[in-house]
Amino acid sequence: MTPAPQSGVEAALLALPTGVFRGQTGNRRYVVSKTLFNAGKSIKLVAEELGGDDYISLNFYRLNRGARLYPCEMSAKKVTDFVMTLKPEPAQDDA
Repeated sequence: MTPAPQSGVEAALLALPTGVFRGQTGNRRYVVSKTLFNAGKSIKLVAEELGGDDYISLNFYRLNRGARLYPCEMSAKKVTDFVMTLKPEPAQDDA
């Protein structure tokens, strides 16, 4: 469990689109899934690198005692860096 600074990770997570989208950080592209639970008080984010083997998974909770970031089997730095630098790509029409 890692306390999460409200102004940083939380703001970056909230700015990302909900649902499945593609995004980029550095020179890597990802398919990302962001799901809200508990009336938006909990966020699950999973990302898989397109054409690579990188994987990101985290849970974020907005609790009465403060925000908490729970990386899934990886460092808090890895998920924090990912969330803070991820840029969603414009949605493409399937038409």
